[in-house]
Amino acid sequence: MFDTPQGKKTLADLFDGRSQLIIYHFMLGPGWKEGCDACSFLADHVDGALVHLEHHDVSLVVVSRAPLPEIAPFKKRMSWRFRWVSSFGSDFNFDYRVSATKDEMAKDKMYYNYELRDFASEEMPGISVFYKDKTGDIFHTYSSYGRGGDLLIGTYNYLDLAPLGRQEEKGHGMDWVRHHDKYAEDGFVDPTG
Repeated sequence: MFDTPQGKKTLADLFDGRSQLIIYHFMLGPGWKEGCDACSFLADHVDGALVHLEHHDVSLVVVSRAPLPEIAPFKKRMSWRFRWVSSFGSDFNFDYRVSATKDEMAKDKMYYNYELRDFASEEMPGISVFYKDKTGDIFHTYSSYGRGGDLLIGTYNYLDLAPLGRQEEKGHGMDWVRHHDKYAEDGFVDPTG
């Protein structure tokens, strides 16, 4: 079950009458003041795609483990319109290996992106895709984690065309990314953050 502004919904309900569902696992855990910078960067590319996806039998929903009252103010601040639901109180994020369990946090190791790795954060990004057939059976058809979400970020396609490209230092990845309301007015980012 998911908490939505329209009440409790099942995974089947999230398809919204379509046969395909893409879920973006957005890093916003219970008690967090704002969402992850990199997840926000990806989310900035969602609203424009929705009309095209929906007219091609695909629903897209963003899911976070934070309770809905903690998601709503951040979504409003960022002026996003896409559907964003809460999996708080369910095992959904744990089942799809994007939220660390208490045991994983205590051991400083978590299973993420198909391998056991050092604990990085209680919440991690990911994409899960589902198909619902005519009988109503739901199939998990695809998942991707970490930088696998890059293909959903249109800005990267533009940067990859530019002579200097992404300019991301090895080991620092998306450190340059800010929430879109935190960039300087002059169009430049202070490299010290």
